[in-house]
Formats: sequence, structure tokens, C-alpha cells
Amino acid sequence: MERARQISESIELGIILSLVGGFMDVYSYMGRDQVFANAQTGNILLFGVHLSQGNLDLSVRYLLPVISFALGIMLADMIHARLGSVLHWRQVSIFIEALILLGVAFMGPGLNLLANSLTSFACGMQVESFRKIHGRGIATTMCIGNLRSALQNVDDYILNHERGFLINALLYAGVIACFVLGAVLGNWSLERWGLQSIAICTLLLFVAFGIMFIDREHPGDRGHGHHGHHGHGKR
Repeated sequence: MERARQISESIELGIILSLVGGFMDVYSYMGRDQVFANAQTGNILLFGVHLSQGNLDLSVRYLLPVISFALGIMLADMIHARLGSVLHWRQVSIFIEALILLGVAFMGPGLNLLANSLTSFACGMQVESFRKIHGRGIATTMCIGNLRSALQNVDDYILNHERGFLINALLYAGVIACFVLGAVLGNWSLERWGLQSIAICTLLLFVAFGIMFIDREHPGDRGHGHHGHHGHGKR
């Protein structure tokens, strides 16, 4: 598989973001009142269940993260529409996400509702900002769409015997595997460092932020004495 033209669609970035996606979901569910950071379908379902039972306090616990997720999507979209060219809009999104999760690391269990809402907000920003890897529509914060696409490509490979379909299926499966690995890392970290462990996601996101300074759209500049930063590149 050729390297992605845009660094924001690279496998390297996809691996990091999938790790973070799995980590955030297990962190909020296992560490903060069994609320999903990414899986908003689950939160909406549990909101409806508790609402039907008249448990308004519990229903709010699941509703606010859904609203926060939606607001995160909207903010990322506004950053995309309004940002200038000093940094790429996706870099700004990932930087904000990193800072939010760093703040969550310092929130005790008495602030679980706020912490879960902020984590879901960060997830919303990520899901809106990073939607492709190598031009394929891939989510780094949830698995069901990736699973469907993986199996569709397996079917296409069986029917057509074209190697590209198999490569696509492996790409989707790899993203799912990284998400699971992130969940394993998240649970392992929670057991050792408690609620502060989400700061690991901040570290990973800062690594991703740094990676995004790589410019792949001007490969001809390498080795020709031109090392300037291309502020207008589509990272």
C-alpha cells in the first residue's frame, strides 16, 4: 500500500487515534460510572431505559455526554470552516482534544459527569476531524462501521479476487485491532494509575500533533536544500 498523500490520512496517525479511541471508551466506562465516551448509541439506549424508569438523575448521566459529543462535532466543523493557515484545522482539533483530556485527568470521581461530558466532547472532535485513512472512510472512535466495511471488502475479494479488496479489509481490521489494543491499554492503566491514566491519551495526541507537521504533498522538496514549513499543505 502506498503512503498516504495527506499525513492526516496516514496509517501512523490512524494507529494512534484508534488507540486513543479505545482508551477513552474503556476509561469512561470502567473508570467513570459506566458511561461510554464514544459509543453514543449505548448512551442513548441507557438514557431511554432510565427515562422510562423515571430515574431522571441517571438519564442525565447518559444524556449530557451525547449532547457534548454533538457539540464536539460542531466545534470541529467550525474550526474547519473558520481557521486560517497558521496551523491545519485538524492539528488545532487534536491539540484541543489533548488539552481537554489532560484536564479530565485532574478531575476526581465527584466530577464524573463533567469528566464524561468533556471526554465525549473530545471524541466528537476526533470523529469529525479524522474520517479517512488512505482515502477510505474509517472511524477511529467506533468499530461497527469499520467491521461492516471490512466484511464487505472480504465479500468483494471472494467474488472478484482483486487484491485491493483484501488490502482494504486488512486495513479496517487493523484499525479495529488498534481500538481493542487501546481498550486493553486503558483498562491496564486504570488499574495502575486510576483516573489520572487518561493523561496517556494526551501524550499520544501530542505525538500525533507533532507527526502532522510532516508534509507529504511536497516530496520533491526533500534533498533539494528546501526545508521550509509548508503552512498551506493539506495535512
